[in-house]
Amino acid sequence: MKKQLLFIIALLVMTNINSFAQQALWGAAPIISPEVKADHTVTFRIQAADADSVQITGDFLPTVKMKTQWGVMDVPGKANLTKDEKGLWTFTSQPLESDLYSYTIIVDGFKTTDPNNVYIIRDVASVFNVFIVGGGKADLYQVNKVPHGSVTRRWYDSPGNVMPRRVTIYTPAGYETSKEKYPVLYLLHGMGGDEEAWIALGRTSQILDNLIAQGKAKPMIVVMTNGNVAQEAAPGESSLGFTKPSMQMDHTMDGKFEETFPDVIKFVESNYRVKAEKSGRAIAGLSMGGYHSLHISRYYPNTFDYVGLFSAAIIPNENVTSKVYENIDQTLEAQMKNGYKLYWIGIGKTDFLYKNVEEYRAKLDKMGMKYTYVETEGGHTWTNWRVYLSQIAPLLFK
Repeated sequence: MKKQLLFIIALLVMTNINSFAQQALWGAAPIISPEVKADHTVTFRIQAADADSVQITGDFLPTVKMKTQWGVMDVPGKANLTKDEKGLWTFTSQPLESDLYSYTIIVDGFKTTDPNNVYIIRDVASVFNVFIVGGGKADLYQVNKVPHGSVTRRWYDSPGNVMPRRVTIYTPAGYETSKEKYPVLYLLHGMGGDEEAWIALGRTSQILDNLIAQGKAKPMIVVMTNGNVAQEAAPGESSLGFTKPSMQMDHTMDGKFEETFPDVIKFVESNYRVKAEKSGRAIAGLSMGGYHSLHISRYYPNTFDYVGLFSAAIIPNENVTSKVYENIDQTLEAQMKNGYKLYWIGIGKTDFLYKNVEEYRAKLDKMGMKYTYVETEGGHTWTNWRVYLSQIAPLLFK
C-alpha cells in the first residue's frame, strides 16, 4: 500500500513537470520591455493585436510646449510604436544619456502603464513606469554593492497640527551599531508630493548610500517630511484610507508648515543620535519644498548652517496672511548676520520658476548675502532635482 501511494505521488509530480515543460516549450516567449541596450538605446514592446494605435510618452523624449495653470511649460512629447504581423508593437529610442526615466503607454488614446514592466512609481495622482540607463550619473541612483542605510517610516506627535504625522527617515549604514552622533538633512518635497516623494522619485537612499561609500559625502541622517499639514501621511497611508492624491490641499504654502516645523526637529532630536546644533542641521527642498526651506531657514534664522533651494518657489501668495511671511528682508538679514556655511540655489534654464529665482538672487546680491548658484539644462523635473541632491550632499557638514 505504501509503495502504491509513493508511485501515485511520483506520477502526479512527473505529470505536473511535463505539463509545465510543455507550456514553456509551446507558450509564447516573454516580452521584454523596456530593453536597455549596450548602446543606450531602449526598446519598448507591447502586445495589443486589436489596437489601432499605440504611442509612448516619457521624459526621455523631446519636450513640447504646453500651456498650464502655472504658465507655458515643457512637457514630454509622444512617439508612435509600429505593429508587426503578430500584433506586437515596438519602439526604439535614440541613445539616451545616463539617467532614471519615466514613461507611460497610450493605447487608442487611453493612457496606461507598460504591462511588461513591474517598476512603477506614483507622482501625485499619476503612475509611471521607470527604467535606468547606467554608465554615468544614474549609477548613483542604482542599488550597488556598497553598505546600505535603513529607511523607516516613523510617526511623530505634532501639537501644532493637532494630529500624529508620518515622516520618512534614512539612517546611514552603521547607524544601528554606532554610538556617534550624526548631522541631519531635512529634505522637503514639492506641491502634491508627500513623505514618499524623495525616497521613491528622488532615489535618496541610493544616492546617499553610494556617495557615502565613495567617501564623497559625510554619513548623515535624512529626514523626509510631509509638507501638507492637512495630511497625517501620504495618500493610502493614513486613517483617511485610499483617498485620491491632490496637488493642493488646505494650508498649502500658507505658513502653517513653517510654523509647526519645530515639531519635526524636536522628534528627530529626541529619538535619534544627532548633532543637535546649527552646524549639524541642513534643510533643502524642491519647488514648494524650496519655498519651505527658504522661509523656515530665515524664520528660525540661527537654526541651519546649510540651506538648499532646488527650483524653489519664492514669493508668498499675496492673499496669504501669516506671521511667517512678515519682515522677509529683515529676517534674511538676521540669517546672514548669524552666519551660515552654505546657501545653495539650483534652477533649470527652462524652469517656469526661473524668473522668480533670478529676482530672488538679485535681492540677495543687493543685500550682500552670499550663495552658491547652479544652473542646469531642462526645467521643473526630477531629472534636475536628483542631480541637485547629488551635488549638494557632498558639500554638507564639512
